[in-house]
Formats: sequence, C-alpha cells, structure tokens
Amino acid sequence: MQFPESWLRQYCNPNLTTQQLADTLTMAGLEVEELDPVAPAFTGIVVGEIKEAVQHPDADRLRVCQVDVGAPELLSIVCGAPNARVGIKIPCATVGAELPPGPDGKPFKIKIGKLRGVPSYGMLCSAKELGIAEDTGGLLELPADAPLGQDIRAYLNLDDTLFTLKLTPNLAHCLSVYGIAREVSALTGAPLKAMDYPQVPVASQETLPVKIEAPDLCGRFSGRIVRNVNTQVKTPQWMVDRLARCGQRTVSPLVDISNYVMFELGRPSHIFDLDKIHGGLNVRWAHVGETLKLLNGNTVQFDDFIKVGVIADDQAVESLAGIMGGDATAVSDDTQHIYIEAAFWFPKAVAGRSRHFNFSTDAGHRFERGVDPEFTVEHIERITQLVLEICGTADTQVCAMDDHKPNMPAAKPVQLRVARAAKVIGMPVTQQQCLDALNGLGLPAVVAQEGVISVTAPTFRFDINLEEDLIEEVARMIGYDNLPTTKPLAPISPKLRAENKRSPYTVRHALAALGYQETINFSFVEEKWEAELAGNTNPIKLLNPIASQLSVMRSSLIGSLVQVLKFNVDRKASRVRVFELGRVFFKDASVVESDTTVKGFYQPMRVAGLAYGAASQQQWGVADTKVDFYDIKGDVEALLAPFTPVFETAEHPAMHPGRCARVVVNGKAIGFVGELHPKWRQSWDLAQAPVLFELELDAVLAREVPVFQAVSKHQAVERDVAVVVKESVTHAQVMAAVAAGVPSGILRNAVLFDVFRPKKLKAGEDAAPGSLAQDEKSLAVRLTLGSEEASLTDVQIDAAMQGAITALQTQLEARLRG
Repeated sequence: MQFPESWLRQYCNPNLTTQQLADTLTMAGLEVEELDPVAPAFTGIVVGEIKEAVQHPDADRLRVCQVDVGAPELLSIVCGAPNARVGIKIPCATVGAELPPGPDGKPFKIKIGKLRGVPSYGMLCSAKELGIAEDTGGLLELPADAPLGQDIRAYLNLDDTLFTLKLTPNLAHCLSVYGIAREVSALTGAPLKAMDYPQVPVASQETLPVKIEAPDLCGRFSGRIVRNVNTQVKTPQWMVDRLARCGQRTVSPLVDISNYVMFELGRPSHIFDLDKIHGGLNVRWAHVGETLKLLNGNTVQFDDFIKVGVIADDQAVESLAGIMGGDATAVSDDTQHIYIEAAFWFPKAVAGRSRHFNFSTDAGHRFERGVDPEFTVEHIERITQLVLEICGTADTQVCAMDDHKPNMPAAKPVQLRVARAAKVIGMPVTQQQCLDALNGLGLPAVVAQEGVISVTAPTFRFDINLEEDLIEEVARMIGYDNLPTTKPLAPISPKLRAENKRSPYTVRHALAALGYQETINFSFVEEKWEAELAGNTNPIKLLNPIASQLSVMRSSLIGSLVQVLKFNVDRKASRVRVFELGRVFFKDASVVESDTTVKGFYQPMRVAGLAYGAASQQQWGVADTKVDFYDIKGDVEALLAPFTPVFETAEHPAMHPGRCARVVVNGKAIGFVGELHPKWRQSWDLAQAPVLFELELDAVLAREVPVFQAVSKHQAVERDVAVVVKESVTHAQVMAAVAAGVPSGILRNAVLFDVFRPKKLKAGEDAAPGSLAQDEKSLAVRLTLGSEEASLTDVQIDAAMQGAITALQTQLEARLRG
C-alpha cells in the first residue's frame, strides 16, 4: 500500500515528524517498508510563463523564449523542447538554481550561458529534469492558474513523502488512506476527520434492473444511473498527482474517479457504459464455456475447475465479479450515460480467482481480504459527487439509488478475557487498558462480566473472529516496542526417541556420508511429470498455483530430482549425486481430519536419491567407471542397515523395465531402485541413464535394536559350492534354499562370489559338449559354517553341505557344476 503523507494528514494530522509517524505505524504492526521523497532536492525553480518564443537564428531545434517569472523584467532563455510555445506555464530554473543531482551525484547549478551565440538566463524544465517522472515529453506544462513566481516545490507539493506499507492479510481495513488515518488516530489520539457523504439531488427515479442469482457470491449490490456526462474532459491535476503517488497511472476521468475513491476509502467500484448494457444485470456464477474479454485485453474462458463470479447482462458476461470489468461495457470518450456499481463480494468467492487467470488487480486484492459491506450507498454518493464536479454538464441527470441486500454478513460477538490477554502479551494489562485500546480502534467493547470484555466487530473488521484477534489489537495499541523482554518460564523435559527409531537428520547425515547432496524442491510439480514418472493420471490439482506449470501436487520425488539433475547437467556438471526428504500427496477418502492430517488426502514422507556420471570421484589409482544399478543398490543397503533388504524384479513408470527392483524389508515393499527409463532419459536429453531410488521414510527410520552376541570361541570353516541353475533363478532364491538346507545354528554366512554365463552362440554354431545351455548360468556360493558349542566335525560339515546341495536341487532344479 503506497500513499502520500499529505493525503493521510488531511484526515488525521498528529503532532509527529514523518519519521516518528513511520515508527509509530511500524510498531503497531503496519510495517513501513519505504519512505521516499516525492521529488529529489532542488532549489530556485519557480512558475514561469512563456510570453514570446522565436526561432534561434543559428539552430533549427532551438527557440529563444521570453519568460515571465513575476520579476520586473522578462528572462531570455534558450530552449530546445518541442512544446515550448507562447502562453504555457512551466517550471523555470533561474540563475543560481540547483537542479537534482545527476549520475555523478552532484547537483547541477544554473549559470548564465550562451547557446549558439545567444545568451540564456535560466532553464525551462521537464518533469524528468525535476526528478518527478521517468520519461520526458517536453516541458512540464502547468495549469493556467498557476501563480507566477511561486516556488515549484510549494505549488506542486513536492515536499511530500511517499509511505509504502507492507500489510499482513488481516489488515485489509488499512488498504485505504482513510483506513490508515483511523489507525493513526487510535494510536496517537489525534482527531480523525469524519467523512461526509452529502446526497446528490436526484432528478429521476430510473433504475437498472438487477437480479442477484448467487447470494453466496454477492451480499450487497448498489448502483445508480447518471445520464449526460462529459467523458472528454481532463482529470484534474490534483487527482492525477494523488493517484500517481499511490502508484496508479491516469486512464480517463471516470476510471480515475473510481480508482481515487478506492484508494481513499478502500472500496473498489466499477463504472459501466449504460448504453452498452443489454437489458438488466444478473449477478451469478459463470457457466462453463462462457468467455469474457477483460479491460486488460485478456480473454478468459470459464471452466468447471473453479467457480467464478460474474456480472452478466441479458446477452453475455460483462464483468469479472470483484476483480475486473469487461471490455464490452467499458467507458470511453464517446460514453454519455453511465451506471455506477458498488458491491460487497464475499472474500471466499473472490480469493484465488485472479491467480487462476494469471493476473492480479487492486480490486481483487482488497475483496479477497474483505471490504466493508456497509457504506456502498454512501460511497456511490461520493463517486457521484466527483463525477458531477469533473464530468458534469448542464444536462447531467442523477437517478435514484438502487440497493439490494440479499445476504448481509452478521457480526458475532467475541469475548476477551483480561487475564488471558495478560498471559499472551507477557505483561500486566488492566480491564480499562483493554477497553480503551479496543474502543480507540473503533471496536465497540463492553464489559460482559468482571474480567471479560465483549466486542461485536464493526463491518470493516473482517479479521476479528477469535479471542486472539482481540489480544493482538490490544498489543498493537500498547505498542510492540513497549512490550517487556522476558524469558519464557516453562518446564524443560527431553523427548527421548525410541531405540528402534532414528531421526530424519540421521538419514540425511547417512546419505551425505555416501556422497549425496541434499536438495529442497517444491511440492508443486508439472502435471506431465506425474503422468510420466509416477504413472499418476489423476493428481491433486491446485486451485491457486504459484506458477502455471506447477499445477499439481507430487506423488513422487523422482521428477524433482531429475529436474535438479537436468539443471546441473545443462551447466556442465559431469557427476551429480543428490537426495531429498520430502512429502508426497495422494487422494485417499479414508483419511479423516485431524491436527496432522487433511481429510481425503494421504501425505507420507519419502526419501529419494539420484546418482549420475562417474561412480567415484576422479582419482589416479581407480579406473573411471559409470555409476550403475549395483552402486546404488549398495547405497540403499548401507542406508537400511542393519536390516538386510531383498531386491525383487519389478516395474516402475520412471525406471528401466529390465533394470528396476522393488526393495523389500521384513516382507514389506518399501520402495524402488533402478535406472531411469530410456524414453525419459531421451526426453530429458541426458547423455547417460541416472540411477535412482525412492523409499518410504518411515521404513528407513526404523532400525533393529542391537543385541549383544559373544564372539565365538570356535574356528569357523568355509566351503564352496558351484551349481548350474536356470537364468530366471534369483539371488534371493539361492540364498533362501541354502539357508533352508543347512541345519539350524550352523550357517553363519553365505555369499555369492561368482557368476558365469555361456557365450552367446552365433547363427548355426553348436555348443561344446558339456557346456551350459543358453538359458542357464553357473553360481558359486561360499558358505561359512560354525557352532557356538564346539568345533564342527567333518561329518557335520559334510552333512551341512549335502543339505544345502539337496535343497538347491529340490527347490531350484540346480545341478552341481562339473
């Protein structure tokens, strides 16, 4: 919210300096983000009038002007501005004047000079040269009634300061100059000028038919017809200046009046060209497929994704309710008859609609935070008054006010316990202090019982709903700088984590130790990622995305990691290892509402990692190899230790069909590990396939509690067995068969240490006698055997080996390798 200090002081003028006023607002929660002078420092520039302008004898683009600055003699000044002509009043820098500092930071001093041989006793100035505008369109032309010789700073009120406030969403009542003046009055005790809304004489009882079809959209709708206005007049300079100092450019007289009242009173309004309205107006929700061309030139189409309120006539939609008017009924230089509208739109009916259409407006910004449902009629009277002053003619007719109230919000009383306020604020407060603070803010407070204050919030305070809201208002009036600094007094008891759980930070440190770097990404992703990388064709769509491409909630972390990889690879990174701990989102009707859950949505935590490029850092003693499935499989095993995960062949939408495995711990599938699918690698333009994993975080956080086990006193023995099995037999099946065949308590460990596959035969070539078939492979397993009771005998060792071989033969149809 930006506004000039002079406008604020017109309504409330406390005895404070500019800086003191800014500090007071900031300490009351209305943070003053910037204080900027309206114009930079300069001196010696006065109002002048060009009495004569003749062509320079030696320069086509220069004129020799005779300028009256209220002195006994005219000043001869050479000027090159294209609009330098007789009769206009302009800023004139006299000899000795200092203009605003240039790029070097030094002020420019005016001296007597010669331009092409003609002496010049001053300088005629543009708005840019005065530092009050960015572009220069020639000399700054002043109104004809500007007094000659008056200091231009005083005439244009350039000794003013622009306040820029950073307001929180609950301070919607401060989105106007008068609303801020109300706060200043409460904070300082300075009197607040009461607003006067004199009723304009009505010449006709004519009204425009209005139907409110959606009372949940619009609680109040007021309007008035004004006929025979002159829209070709120029907006008064005082209004142009105030709008400019609020950051609003001038458009046309009627639009400027509407904007001026919005900044003054906080109520957005709209002025229609009456002749362009077909029949009456209907306030309703938009129908799917309808379109509207807006004032900003955009054409929006309404769908069933989000309900949008509109104002329509008998033929088409004419305005986006509470946000922006339509181009079809916009006022123009040819407009003669107008319809002034001021309405109350429910905040929830406006919130998010601007972002849905990828733009924002001052009106939408205010309505989605809350605008006073009262005073629509009074504000139309204010607009009408300005229309008559600026655009009125002898034939102007003001018609009767039309006011509809289908669904006015009812304020509910909110109670404040003084003892509770003292506890939350952290300092003693009395009942009278609370009453004074609340009543000073215009919140009518009464004593419900001793120690309890009841407040029925006025209509301009949408944010007063809870006891904490009232406590905040009391604290603001006390002043945050006056609150004592006290240390919290509370019992401190450590929260011990169960031994079979580890923290997410431990997981982060473990992955960092494995060479991964953590990334933090948005939970919002592209819808294409969900379909391609997660196989989710029905993701959770956002009503109000922060960017058009980030339109859905992610159900997998893989897309975010691949995007990070792509970003780094595009910047010549050759080796990337990243991970993320984050939340994913699913639709689940079984989830109920609670403190930690949202009804209908399941939001588990996951951990995912990605490796790309070389398997290890470049080093002279190690050959360069690319990272592969088994490297990342080892990282997953290290992350899950001491659990021993089982890897089962599986498929995942994001992963290579033949190089993907499901991770199983204690019989439960907890995630996947594998290479990125070739088609996604190609679409992301990656030189090699990254290998990635994604696991449920809860399963990773779990761990086995260590159990003491004495070191065996008896020597273990190792035996090897080599068997031939079908190519389809997995490592897990081999290990399970070995464990099942060896008597209990004897097998300490089993390791697969060799795999042999036959060379593929060429067409017409026969296999050598006794060699492996093409669908077979040879596996060599080393068994470590031992007992806690005594050293194993040869008979026990042979029995254990025979049991393992028998189990392999029975369960897997294996045969001993000859």
